Amino acid sequence: MKRITIILVLCVLGASVLIAQRGRGRYREPSVTQIDRGDVPMWEIDKKFKKDVFTFVRIKYESSGYYGWGGAGVWYVDYPDAELNLSYRLQQLTSLKVNPEGRVLELTDRELFDYPFIYIVEPGELQFKEEEVKNLRRYLLSGGFLMVDDFWGEAQWRNLYQQMKRVFPEREPKELDISHPIFNCVFPLKEKPQIPNVGRGTMSQYDGITWETHDSKDPHYKAFFDDKGRIMVMICHNTDLGDGWEREGENEYYFKEFSEKKAYPLGINIIFYAMTH
Repeated sequence: MKRITIILVLCVLGASVLIAQRGRGRYREPSVTQIDRGDVPMWEIDKKFKKDVFTFVRIKYESSGYYGWGGAGVWYVDYPDAELNLSYRLQQLTSLKVNPEGRVLELTDRELFDYPFIYIVEPGELQFKEEEVKNLRRYLLSGGFLMVDDFWGEAQWRNLYQQMKRVFPEREPKELDISHPIFNCVFPLKEKPQIPNVGRGTMSQYDGITWETHDSKDPHYKAFFDDKGRIMVMICHNTDLGDGWEREGENEYYFKEFSEKKAYPLGINIIFYAMTH
């Protein structure tokens, strides 16, 4: 596992990210070869150190049932706006050197071990292949970090739990307390945030509801730890950080309440933790 040594210097103070809303966040057909950046600025990275930058890596996978649309998978939900926006905010708000373009990989790709951070979205009906199980286990035990995001309710949790137990049959996920460093290492958070999709989040200013299903009222942040106490897998359940990144430009209330206060601070915290532990 190739690790990147970084020092994060905050460009902002306090728990608020204090950023300006941009007109970004719209659905487009997924393409991993021709990326439409919209209004996300582009920046250059030093070619001599092109491997010493943070790169957001999204994992492509297969699903079953409705959520897989016939097995095709929904790995591309919020793609590519979520990672483009988050990468820009990381570059803008910290001294972390960031690749302006993310990557899409499968768990069996050789390049997987070149990147210390990977992201899986909408795992409610995710189905790992046996080779993926073996490679993911080796990746995580070698120092890699997996963030799982955007799935709601008990049925989707049971599916992810079953799939992760194939990876780590000897380990159990543990609920994280708000005092854990991952909630406090850059931006101190006073509560575990629940970030809904932009539609539900916009309506919440009138009805106060931020959950998306009847059995998802409480956000959960669980983790699989290695033998030294390092988080290998960060599971964000009953919440949707990706929409907070992707949809920041669609509604002012949603931006101020969910993107700026919750999705970006926690996303930056998670990446900081992943890169320094």
